[in-house]
Amino acid sequence: MKWEDREESQNVEDRRDESPISGGSNIGSIIFLGSIIRPLLGTKLGWILIGAGVLMYLSGFNPLKLLESTPSNAPTTQNQEADNKHAKFMSTVLADTETIWQEIFKNQYNESYTPPQLVLYRGSTMSGCGHAQAQTGPFYCPQDAKVYMDLNFLDELVSTHGGGGDFAEAYVLSHEVGHHIQKLQGTLDKVQRYNASGANEQEQNAIQVRVELQADCYAGLWAHHAQKRYAMLEAGDIDEALNTASAIGDDVLQKESQGYAVPDSFTHGSAAQRIEWFKRGFEIGTLEACDTFK
Repeated sequence: MKWEDREESQNVEDRRDESPISGGSNIGSIIFLGSIIRPLLGTKLGWILIGAGVLMYLSGFNPLKLLESTPSNAPTTQNQEADNKHAKFMSTVLADTETIWQEIFKNQYNESYTPPQLVLYRGSTMSGCGHAQAQTGPFYCPQDAKVYMDLNFLDELVSTHGGGGDFAEAYVLSHEVGHHIQKLQGTLDKVQRYNASGANEQEQNAIQVRVELQADCYAGLWAHHAQKRYAMLEAGDIDEALNTASAIGDDVLQKESQGYAVPDSFTHGSAAQRIEWFKRGFEIGTLEACDTFK
């Protein structure tokens, strides 16, 4: 995928170097500090150490800094350059989605497009939808209109799921941006009302599959228009996206984890469905083609 010479987005929040106990006033720091202080209270040496910590704090130095270390999920100096290039790539793809969706919103709705914020992190972070961690994978939080992208997940696309590649990563990001489009269209609110109206678990799963497949289609729609504008695709790029869509299909993931698939429990769609809807968006390139709710 050709991307190096294009603009980066200004809507990126980089939390890759975020420390779990940085910013000593947050609740995580308080809990962490409490677990250290309690055992010290029962010893004379403990009281001496606590007193020293208080003096350090009063003199303007935060003693918690002594306990901080480089997070285990942070890249080493050796691969920092590659990690930064990875972040730059995601920022560039986000900028591409902003350009394309701005054009679509102007032509389709005669409205301006308000883009989401992209949060890059490794390991864990906080979101408007709760705690985000590696097991969560990339997700869109409608409460704060941010896409959360754990770069560790992108590494695992290759090592665990057999996906990966630069355009595969672009597909993952554009899928999450697709959920932001659904928020702006009112689709996510409608689904929430449907679920609250008494829908059972099977019905809620079925409607969620439609939400996810539409986001896949929107990812394909973005790629359709981005290719026209930037001529960015290289040989094998579409296959990368399709392989990734297949690798994270509910049936594939369930068979990997438990040996069999339970279609009524699907929440994202089967591998075949995800491939079908991405291809539909890419080949047709219209919002109407992505109506998974018909």
